[in-house]
Amino acid sequence: MSPARILLADDNQNFLHHVVELLESNYQVIGTVVDGGSVCAEVSRLRPDLMVLDISMGQHSGIEIARQLRREGYAGQIVFLSVHEDPDFIGAAIGAGGRGYVFKSRMNTDLGLALSSVLSSQIFISPQGQHP
Repeated sequence: MSPARILLADDNQNFLHHVVELLESNYQVIGTVVDGGSVCAEVSRLRPDLMVLDISMGQHSGIEIARQLRREGYAGQIVFLSVHEDPDFIGAAIGAGGRGYVFKSRMNTDLGLALSSVLSSQIFISPQGQHP
């Protein structure tokens, strides 16, 4: 079975580079997006199996982007990667069609677990109050 095709979206290029390095041995990272306004077009063009999406992307909300992707028929998995650990953000992200929510502070330990979980049709949320 070929590795899942992943598109990454975050407005911090250096952070994206770190995420690519973290994932590239187990997944096929097919692209990165730094502009929230370009996410939907890139999803349509590249058709990833899984989308890793930041909540705060400058002028754009990752939650609104996820809602738009779902409205446009994107059936792939969405995992949010965010600095926001507030339950309201988590609820909004899952309500917008996300299947995973990883705190950036736990990215090194939780992102791989989240991707495996959502690709197995499970929901993953980083445990709160537990920082490595």
